[in-house]
Amino acid sequence: MTSQKLTLAKLFTAQLFSGAGIASGYAVGGLLAEQITGRTAMAGFAQMSVILGAGLVAYPLSTLASRFGRRTALTLGFGIGTLGAAIVLTGVAVGFLPLFMVGMMLCGSSTAAGLQARYAASDTANPAKPGQAMSIVIWATTVGSVLGPNFTEPGSRLGELLGMNPLAGPYLISMGCFLLAATAAFTLTPERRVVSSPTDQQETTVRTAPQDRPSFGEALRYLLRQPVALYAVITVISGQMIMTNVMVMTPVHMDHQHFDLTAVGIVVSIHIMGMYVFSPIFGWMADRWGPGSVITSGAVVYAVTIALGIYDSLLPSSDFVILNIALFLLGVGWSMFLIGGSSLLVKSVNDRMRVPLQGMSDSAMNLGGALMAAFAGTALQLGGFFLINALAGIVLLVNIVFAVLARRRSHAAS
Repeated sequence: MTSQKLTLAKLFTAQLFSGAGIASGYAVGGLLAEQITGRTAMAGFAQMSVILGAGLVAYPLSTLASRFGRRTALTLGFGIGTLGAAIVLTGVAVGFLPLFMVGMMLCGSSTAAGLQARYAASDTANPAKPGQAMSIVIWATTVGSVLGPNFTEPGSRLGELLGMNPLAGPYLISMGCFLLAATAAFTLTPERRVVSSPTDQQETTVRTAPQDRPSFGEALRYLLRQPVALYAVITVISGQMIMTNVMVMTPVHMDHQHFDLTAVGIVVSIHIMGMYVFSPIFGWMADRWGPGSVITSGAVVYAVTIALGIYDSLLPSSDFVILNIALFLLGVGWSMFLIGGSSLLVKSVNDRMRVPLQGMSDSAMNLGGALMAAFAGTALQLGGFFLINALAGIVLLVNIVFAVLARRRSHAAS
């Protein structure tokens, strides 16, 4: 097996376990917050904590990767997620919401590490084909993420067997999965490259000197001067905001509609399958026809998703089949925006700015998602599932406006 394939295999394994861990607790996080506080609005804040944690840690992880390599950053990221799952269990056991929220935030570190893994894959790829390498690692999450929600019911039984709150049980599975992901990341080979020397041609470890790494402000100014790169980041952010707004409230909406945990697990599982199962195709499309083709297709898919969600909200009672179709397409749209936007970012910036802007993009992506999640519970209370989908539609329109502006600025500069 070549070095590149071995690295991809290790990243694939880490992503598989990370996806299972994230998905295992995803379906019950909002329900736990609602149960602890007795308030539906807090369900959104629970999921917001995970996404906020991912947003806060993404840029520091990219800085760590730039200085010490991807292995160190990914191992630490998944390790913090393991600690977070343990703190979630403790917070639920003592019924202390702030501790529970801190644990959820730390779980978000596994999300950030999983997202950074796609860029780690692109580092080993042909520079002309970053989309395919990224999509292979993203696709790895499919197996774990589809299985993860189906651990919800068995996890609940395990928690009950151990004398815990049954809804906390899935976080036992999350903790074990994050630990396995950290172990897989630790087996990665430290980044090395061959440099010429007057005395030898030995392979030596090379790290960028501190003065060569751009500051946050310098990277941000560079981004604002690059219309295509800016639109790439906007696409990644808006895709996350649309997906988060609908997804975090779907389990709560279904609970209010009297669906059981098994049904919730199925919908979440199908949604996450949509997020990852077609990613190799989208990576190939981005390399073959350009990232813009993937982003445009994603906008169409998102429009259909939102229309289905609004239609379901107008029915006398929510339709299980429509929810499954809508949430599957929601995942597909997210995948298109993530792969298309990430590929566009890699191709539109120079090597020096690439890693800092990747971290900045992931931070902004998760902070945008956290903002939507923070208000999602309130939106569900005020306007039901209709308002949740209407807000997603507004974000999609904003993305389209930025697409038009980016094209005009790009043409004007050429």
